[in-house]
Amino acid sequence: MSTTPPNLAENSTKKESTASIVSLIITGIVMLSAVFLLRAYIVKPFIVSGVSMYPTFNSWNYLIIDEATYNFNREPLRGEVLVFHYPGDTSRFFIKRAIGLPGETVTLKDYSVTITTNDGSGSTFTLNEPYIIDSKRKTADLKMVLGDDEYFMLGDNRQESADSRYWGALKREYIVGRPILRLFPLNQIDWMPGATDYNN
Repeated sequence: MSTTPPNLAENSTKKESTASIVSLIITGIVMLSAVFLLRAYIVKPFIVSGVSMYPTFNSWNYLIIDEATYNFNREPLRGEVLVFHYPGDTSRFFIKRAIGLPGETVTLKDYSVTITTNDGSGSTFTLNEPYIIDSKRKTADLKMVLGDDEYFMLGDNRQESADSRYWGALKREYIVGRPILRLFPLNQIDWMPGATDYNN
């Protein structure tokens, strides 16, 4: 009957213990890196503050923001809700709806929003905005021509929103992403909250 000498058994146990510790450290580093990359480039949480997007969103709505679509895939579409750095203070985040796209002319008159496209045809159309409730509309008289990297942003609650009517067009570089999931309040859990059917 053969037995393993005590010193060899101890060395084997130490090696296994060291390997386990190294494995745990590597696993931890990989997990932290994955979380960092996920938060930096893919998704991040966002809590709505204020009523500028009412009734679509309200204070304390907890959203998950998709950053990957605009970072790697495509540009924002008309009607999409965007989270972005406020141009006047990039440490703050705003949430508004993209109304005018790069190169277009946006005209606000009374309660209506008219878009003149940049496709060379000069075609014009008035937006149908079902996400606004009548009591939150506000008259305006404004015309703005957007640059090649600019978007015209409006809040759904036109009476309570600080948006492109006041601080101008939003440059593409400030856009963070779009809400893809509402997790709170629990009775409003929703996939792609605030989405519209615009094809323009």
